[in-house]
Amino acid sequence: MRDYFAAISGSAGRLVFSLGYFIVLANTLSIADFGLFATASAAGVMLSRILAFGFTAPLYRIATVKPRLIGTYTAGFLLMSVLSLPVLGLASVGVYLLFFGGDMPPGAFALVVVAEALLWRPAETVVIVNNGLNRFGRGALLVVLGTAVRALAAVLLALVSNGELWLWTQLYLLANAVSLLVAAFFFYPWQRMRLRPALYLRRLADAVYVSSAEVLFYFQMELDKLLVLALGGAQLAGIYAIIMRLVDLTAIPIRTFSMLLVQKMMRTPDMLARIGVRLGIEGVIFAVSTTAILALALILRVFPNILGRNVAEAAPLVLLALFVPGMRNLVEYQAELLFARGQTLLRAINLMLLAGTKAVLLAHVLAAYAAPRDIVLALNGVFAALYLVSLLLTYCALSMPAKRV
Repeated sequence: MRDYFAAISGSAGRLVFSLGYFIVLANTLSIADFGLFATASAAGVMLSRILAFGFTAPLYRIATVKPRLIGTYTAGFLLMSVLSLPVLGLASVGVYLLFFGGDMPPGAFALVVVAEALLWRPAETVVIVNNGLNRFGRGALLVVLGTAVRALAAVLLALVSNGELWLWTQLYLLANAVSLLVAAFFFYPWQRMRLRPALYLRRLADAVYVSSAEVLFYFQMELDKLLVLALGGAQLAGIYAIIMRLVDLTAIPIRTFSMLLVQKMMRTPDMLARIGVRLGIEGVIFAVSTTAILALALILRVFPNILGRNVAEAAPLVLLALFVPGMRNLVEYQAELLFARGQTLLRAINLMLLAGTKAVLLAHVLAAYAAPRDIVLALNGVFAALYLVSLLLTYCALSMPAKRV
């Protein structure tokens, strides 16, 4: 509980700054530009998992169970990061041509991807390593600082411009660069770095599985934004991005709990052997997520302009997505269970199946409905179906022996 409250204190700070950042940015950019940026950022987060071919995962495991090897694995992370750059570049070009070619300038998209993949992802790795060392307070503080710097950049945009997307992508790049510098110089537990390729090769398969799974995980998590942009246009993507950003805020306390549970399961993989414990945890996650979005929807119903004029346009739709946060957070939680048990290949396969299922269901919804109200209401069924598929795949995998890494 002490560790949880140390970690959640950072999540609470992040929630405050994230909300402020969201309010300022969503009401400074036009709805269409906000939709383009939010979708490009989601694509950048997905692409960032290619960096170092997933070597963040071995680094995290080492920080958790063999912290004296952090220096050696940090050198491996830096080496793998350099080797992954051509793959990351080619994947970014492909995503741009597939989803953004007719809507967003290539320079703006490139800046967002660089900010997410080459600046924020390494800063996030610093947070992950600190969490592996049980330095939750330091990791939480860094997350808060990173979010605060982005919020300040959004305020600067509101003060100096009329909400130009190109200027915002430059400010966003600068904000993430500042976060990385602070993380590297003040928060990373630096040790003497030694290159040990034999050790990295031993962990490479697990890292690639994790990287593939992470790309697939964020692809299926953010696929809805990409499809809404591709099939519905930038304006609908903006309204949808506002709603899903509010939904995403409900996941912050859940992710803190999942992170601590994952660390515990790395040491005791069979701690969730009893079905009653599993279902009890899932019930709590669903209840917390649903209560959070319900409270937010009721506040917006009474005070629709409390988050600004652009958010007010999407405010009536939030209540229609009542069950989306719970189902979405449970799918994310179940994916983390397989990572904790070392079942990384199965996790990648499961996420690939979930991504395919989501693409089919969401494409059907977007083809069947045109009004945002109908689309948002149908999302409850889409995410319920995804949860059932994830439940079946995850619990079948949990019945197999865990792999100690």
